[in-house]
Amino acid sequence: MAGAGLVAIKRRIKSITSTQKITNAMKLIATSKLRKVRKKLEANNEYCKLFTSIVNEFVLGAEEKNIYIDGNKSKAKLYIALNSDTGLCGGFNASVVNEADAVMSKDKENNSLIVVGQKGRMYFKRLKYSTEAEYVDIPDIPTMKEVDTIVYKALDLYRSGKIGEVNIVYTKFISTVRQNVIVEKLLPLKGDKAEERNFIVKFEPSIDEMLDDVVKLHLKQKLLNCMINSKVSEQASRMTAMDGATKNANDLLDKLNLKYNRERQSAITQEITEIVGGAEALK
Repeated sequence: MAGAGLVAIKRRIKSITSTQKITNAMKLIATSKLRKVRKKLEANNEYCKLFTSIVNEFVLGAEEKNIYIDGNKSKAKLYIALNSDTGLCGGFNASVVNEADAVMSKDKENNSLIVVGQKGRMYFKRLKYSTEAEYVDIPDIPTMKEVDTIVYKALDLYRSGKIGEVNIVYTKFISTVRQNVIVEKLLPLKGDKAEERNFIVKFEPSIDEMLDDVVKLHLKQKLLNCMINSKVSEQASRMTAMDGATKNANDLLDKLNLKYNRERQSAITQEITEIVGGAEALK
């Protein structure tokens, strides 16, 4: 019986050791990817900040009424939810889906959804949400190719009057141990008077003539920044999750090795006792 118990423990040790190697490898891969995409985010954050300040000048300086600032009278809202294509990243996807569901479930009839990421598509289908579009297989470092497709779809819906507000739900990267899920409105644009400068900026051609192109560029750079934030957060979550899984595997291995040694010691003691007992019986 002791021998059978030792074999079972050995099998568990072998199985957990294999799992530990996989989780540790995934942690190292996630760390490497995090380092690369984080550098991209740092550069993109500066560009996004400067471009947003320029757009603010356009919004505050616009004289004619237009749909990008004043809205298009539609009460429907569009939400773009950014998720991952793969799992094993802790609560990363669940947090985005829960936040989107919390704001959309209040008025499902007037809300539309664009899902980015295979896991998001799976989660939202379970919650019985219909989507305007779904985009999967986003690279580890998002490019303008993916951004263009999503922006043009959102703009078509807005210009046609099908939706009157464009929002994005994504995970903003704060640090490797902290990421916040944010719901941010992209359209209609809103100017921030606190950023208004003391000098006058003159635009040639006029703001109203350029606004259409500026909005398109603004949405592209904003969406790209959100997607990069999401990717950095995903890799940070995966790194943390795999690190935790590796540590749990180490704890289990320590307990199983201790149990194995005790069982083995018990089996050896029993064998010695039987041998001594047999020798005594032969006297």
